[in-house]
Amino acid sequence: MARCTAPVHGHRSAAAAANCPACGGRSRSYGGYGGGYSSYPSYSSAGSGGGSSSSGGRSGGGTRPRWSRSTSLVAYTPAEVRALTPIRESVEKIAAKQPELRDVFLCHAWDDRQGAAKELHDLLESLGVKVWFSEKDVTLGVPLLRAIDKGLANSRIGIVLVTPALLSCLPKEGIADKELSALLAGERLVPIVHNTTYEALREVSPLLASRSGLSTEEDPMATVATKISELVKI
Repeated sequence: MARCTAPVHGHRSAAAAANCPACGGRSRSYGGYGGGYSSYPSYSSAGSGGGSSSSGGRSGGGTRPRWSRSTSLVAYTPAEVRALTPIRESVEKIAAKQPELRDVFLCHAWDDRQGAAKELHDLLESLGVKVWFSEKDVTLGVPLLRAIDKGLANSRIGIVLVTPALLSCLPKEGIADKELSALLAGERLVPIVHNTTYEALREVSPLLASRSGLSTEEDPMATVATKISELVKI
């Protein structure tokens, strides 16, 4: 029987889980704490003619989730589709009831505000995604925590940019830790691992590491942004 590599090497992302000899063939949802098993018939094979991403993503065949347009050049792994499908379902339900909400709340470390977090924000906005980003949405004179609470309440999903800076600040229980705690309370959270690994994240936050997401080790940031855009657009 094939053994799962997660206890030793960890599943850094949904794509990494797909390559595991034990987990890759299962219809497994990694969206909740500790994992869970459910089958989501929400994707189809893109075939060998799927093409390559214009932003430098993986080329060749893959799977296409039901929310991805037929003209999309982005390739998803089956594990990514399984992990993102419950979040898409939440987006659709919330959008039907509260169409005025923003698409995404971006949680990031303070030190990333002019670097990776701004890069991701700018890429998402260029794709038409409405992003709550502290650098532009917290105005002078407004208490930061109150602004964050409002941003969280008025966004359909949260994305957490996991970087070395975030891993460093989480044990200090700062603002990013409070944002993360609120996001973990729901099932609308997508981690994006950048310049670090899920193994490193697991040492700091096992709960967040249990949520499968996306990784810039496997896709360029532009491709990751495209996947988030397709996930949240109605």
